[in-house]
Amino acid sequence: MIVNRLDDAQLACCVGELADLLIDTVDGGASIGFLAPMDRAAAVAWWKERVGAVAAGHLAVWAAYDGPRVVGTVSLAFPDKPNSRHRAELVKLMVRRDARGQGLGRRLLGTAENAARSAGITLLHLDTETDSPAERLYGSAGWTRAGVIPDYAADPAGVLRPTTLYYKRLGTTPATR
Repeated sequence: MIVNRLDDAQLACCVGELADLLIDTVDGGASIGFLAPMDRAAAVAWWKERVGAVAAGHLAVWAAYDGPRVVGTVSLAFPDKPNSRHRAELVKLMVRRDARGQGLGRRLLGTAENAARSAGITLLHLDTETDSPAERLYGSAGWTRAGVIPDYAADPAGVLRPTTLYYKRLGTTPATR
């Protein structure tokens, strides 16, 4: 599998494939901000809305390919305030159900962490559904659990679930973005 960082033009070209990945992830029960069943037009529109953020440098998106097919993605969201340029939020780590169990989630996570480190980011943070498979991944990858917020978001079935906050320190070099 190949993992590539997408620029805005590349992202715009593959919104359909990324939309299919989003639908598969939500329909598979992952709580990533959407309710099931996920409408394809809504999924395409959501990815199209990310193109401007990538062009502006506020979002970095990676896609994992198995041949021509997108099977995973991860993003980093960069704050726009001067006092927070040292940190980024890890968002929307997704792996297609039929590509799970092969280490792709860990590889995408490592890709985002390494890119953040290279950009001078010293602190990453994220939230994930408590007791989810994603939570186990972050814990095993050295992320620190900061706490749990009850009834934070509805899962794809519409049931309110808690979220766990995590962070990871990457180093001491100040951000240069």
